[in-house]
Order: sequence, then C-alpha cells, then structure tokens
Amino acid sequence: MSTKEAITRLDAAVSALGEVDLSEWSDDTLRGHLIELSVALCRVDAALSRVAEEVRARGFRIEEPAPA
Repeated sequence: MSTKEAITRLDAAVSALGEVDLSEWSDDTLRGHLIELSVALCRVDAALSRVAEEVRARGFRIEEPAPA
C-alpha cells in the first residue's frame, strides 16, 4: 500500500469513528451491542498502539499538531 493510500485510509477511519454518536443509542441498544463495540474498540486501540510503537521505535515522537 502506498503512503498516500495509507494516510487516506487512516483519515477515513478517523472520519468513520467521528460519525459514531452513542448518545443516540438507548441503554438497551448499547447493552445489546456492548461485546461487539468492545471488540471493535480493542481492535482499534491495538492497531493504533502498533502504529504508534513503530513510529517511536524509529526514534520519532508523536505529538499533537499545533492548532491552525
């Protein structure tokens, strides 16, 4: 996968996560999907941690960009 495609996919994933609004879910709905949601969140966390660790292993720091 090209660098541009990888960044595009990461941006798309962030956009997709930004569209998730759990405030619209009832407690029953959340309870009914809690295992699926937990699995998805753990997978996202593991993937982000892996990428971050690869960046750090190469001696780079991950910092929040300065506000525009």
